[in-house]
Amino acid sequence: MECVIGDSDVITAAGCVSKCAWPPVTMPAYILGIDLGTTSIKVALLEKTSRTVAASHILPTTSEILDDSNIKAKEQHTGRIIDTLNRCMNLLPRNTLKHVSSIGLSGQMHGLLFWKSQSGCSWSSGDFFTAQDTSQLITWQDGRCSSHFLSSLPKPNSHLSIATGFGCATIFWYMKFRPQFLEDFAVAGTIQDYVVSMLCGLDGCVMTPQNAASWGFFNTSSNQWNIDILKGAGFPLHLLPKCVSSGGVAGHTCSEWHGIPAGTPVGAALGDFQCSVYSCMSARTDAVLNISTSSQLTYAMPADFRPPDSPQPTSPISYFPYFEDTYLAVAASLNGGNVLATFVEMLAAWMRDLGADPSESCLYQKLIHCALNQATSDLQVSPTILGERHNPLCLGQVTNISPSNLSLGNVTRALCRGILKNIFTMMSADHLQHAGVTKIVGSGSAIARNEILRQEVEKAFSQPVIYGQNADSAVGVAMVFCDRS
Repeated sequence: MECVIGDSDVITAAGCVSKCAWPPVTMPAYILGIDLGTTSIKVALLEKTSRTVAASHILPTTSEILDDSNIKAKEQHTGRIIDTLNRCMNLLPRNTLKHVSSIGLSGQMHGLLFWKSQSGCSWSSGDFFTAQDTSQLITWQDGRCSSHFLSSLPKPNSHLSIATGFGCATIFWYMKFRPQFLEDFAVAGTIQDYVVSMLCGLDGCVMTPQNAASWGFFNTSSNQWNIDILKGAGFPLHLLPKCVSSGGVAGHTCSEWHGIPAGTPVGAALGDFQCSVYSCMSARTDAVLNISTSSQLTYAMPADFRPPDSPQPTSPISYFPYFEDTYLAVAASLNGGNVLATFVEMLAAWMRDLGADPSESCLYQKLIHCALNQATSDLQVSPTILGERHNPLCLGQVTNISPSNLSLGNVTRALCRGILKNIFTMMSADHLQHAGVTKIVGSGSAIARNEILRQEVEKAFSQPVIYGQNADSAVGVAMVFCDRS
């Protein structure tokens, strides 16, 4: 007689089979968080019970497309972004991915990607997909929509103004200047919405209010697109994604993906900004200062706050939808770490012209070292080389120049101070104090790697500044779905 013994069975001395007193070992469940950022992609596995990060990886996308014929165009190569995502996923432990119970995605807001329904990607014979039948990603940094062009658009029924780089504004631009381009595509969304659609095998696109608000022409009070306004302007309404709640599920994986089982719930994509705040704001009296590619200073509004009925185009403070119908007050600057990167690139180009060829990373470290030896500087740098959404014509300036303040240490110190002064001008100390802010959480890649910025942050704020809870959109989006599962 054949006897089949289960995993929790034991054979006694008498030869009898009995059940073990202890339960079988159960594997922990994990939430996968993915952030598709402007310059890099990060993946993080969050252990569900302990809410600790079990593994994470980040890789640069190197996907920017340079177009000398149109320097205002800012596009990225979609295929390279997805290839980088696949490489990140391959770095995570395969045996852990089998136990992922849900997937959350966040990514760069405002941007726009077009794709063809039912053929937006190609699944390999393995368990991953590559981009197919898509446009390039037109990013939030795109500058093709001039102030004159934006003024020609209908006024949105929203508390948020429309700006260049916003998805709906970009579609209006294509309608006017390249209408035949739109004929090739049936679906549109952000890059993170695209990945959600491909993972779930959706014919269309679903979008949360967080990303929809960043496109413009979306009313966050009713959670609806401005259908009548857009229809009256001839806007291709079929390109508007269907809206679902922030923190809701978009669908389930249509296939095994990097070892994650088919049928795994996938959350509707969220904004990278909201997820970064979620990862590090521990109290409603915290303000979060994030300086990465761009920079933001934000705090949570009271639960009963409702934004104004119409846009306030000249106000430097916006109100972004958060979770459960709440809002964040945000001073969102276009200028942050990208200004420092431009400065380093300029110096590197000058040195190449002079016959030297230093690496940009080496230059960056040298600049920090020089500035550390320069405690103060009377040089005044206004670093708004990209303008600001509330004041697009206010470009960068350097003033109070004298023979004694032109050293690299002086200039670097003044540039870092200028980045802080710019965002502090947008949301002042008095404003933060009136809002009840008692602590500043400093975060972001630029702050993390630049001691001069940290010094200037601590000079700028009267509230204490902490750095231990670094904002992380990949971890933040995993935390969102961990809290909702």
